[in-house]
Amino acid sequence: MPHSKRSPRVTADMAAKIKQLLAEKMMQHDIAAKFGINPGRVSEIKTGQRFREVRPEIGGAHA
Repeated sequence: MPHSKRSPRVTADMAAKIKQLLAEKMMQHDIAAKFGINPGRVSEIKTGQRFREVRPEIGGAHA
């Protein structure tokens, strides 16, 4: 049985964009789909478990 494709590694730049989208009230599952990542990673960023020190991207430019 073939392995499923892995999600890309979340970078600090991605985390900044994700935080901006969260601030704009985008749904977590929509953000995950936009970046091709597991929704759990978005939740970890939102709760500060990952990338606590990263600030939201300014200007609202999206990936």
